[in-house]
Amino acid sequence: MKEDILEQLASDYLEALGYFTLTNVKFRPDPSDPAFDSKQDSVHSDIDVLGYCPKRAGVDRVIAVSCKSLQEGFWPEWEVNAIEKNKLVSGREAWRRYRELVVPKWARAFRKCISDLTNESTFVYVTAVTKVNGDRSPWENNSKFRETLGAEIRLLSLNEMVEAVLPALSNTVANSELGRTLQLFKAAGILGGKDA
Repeated sequence: MKEDILEQLASDYLEALGYFTLTNVKFRPDPSDPAFDSKQDSVHSDIDVLGYCPKRAGVDRVIAVSCKSLQEGFWPEWEVNAIEKNKLVSGREAWRRYRELVVPKWARAFRKCISDLTNESTFVYVTAVTKVNGDRSPWENNSKFRETLGAEIRLLSLNEMVEAVLPALSNTVANSELGRTLQLFKAAGILGGKDA
């Protein structure tokens, strides 16, 4: 695997849905941005997976994915609370993990990066996680995040990725690592295949 496993699976998931993908796409605020601070903004962040599907219309044509592969899953309300209260998580401020959602200059850089690569100004921001714990709405419907980024926000669990890809699999060798792994799990009976 060339990336974090969840990033690879998210990329495979989008490809299975017909998207072309790029991974680890670097971005940072432009030094000409009036809010640019060389001490805070010189290090790039990245879009874990950027998907573009020319056959789709509207916001779903471009999907920008941020992966959070926490073993215990993702607690939307807790994450929002940590960001709003500027809590330290693993020794750094929680908002830094989501800077494009909370800091306008980072949001501008994020949007510009997407526009430069896709020639599109609308997109969906997806937070891909191992599993969603609790109510999604504090994250997906967060008005501050949506206003700052200027995009629809969705959560996507690993289970949802598998459920979307699994029905489309046939006996022909899948063209993605996610698809091929699921085929093998199915053949082994792990997913209700031949040996189950």
